[in-house]
Amino acid sequence: MARKVVWTKRANSKFNKIIDYLEGEWGHYVTRNFVRKTYDIIDLIADQPELGTLEHQEKMIRGFLLTKHNRLFYRVTDREIILLNFFDTRSGPKRKRY
Repeated sequence: MARKVVWTKRANSKFNKIIDYLEGEWGHYVTRNFVRKTYDIIDLIADQPELGTLEHQEKMIRGFLLTKHNRLFYRVTDREIILLNFFDTRSGPKRKRY
């Protein structure tokens, strides 16, 4: 059974910023495809949360590469998938914020 998906404020804000950027730079078609792909992957993670790479073992944070430039970080609990943040993979690894 799929877990409930919960968006943090940070994840929601970052997702909206990505959408705004894509819409302004690449147009509606690319933006729509990104949104569709993101929600498809979130549905997949809700059903199979172990699909993502374990990024931080102590905090039980997993990551999933959405596109070559965007990675989604999330935490799995017994009942929920908590979406923590979207990360621009072109940034340095020290800038990762879960």
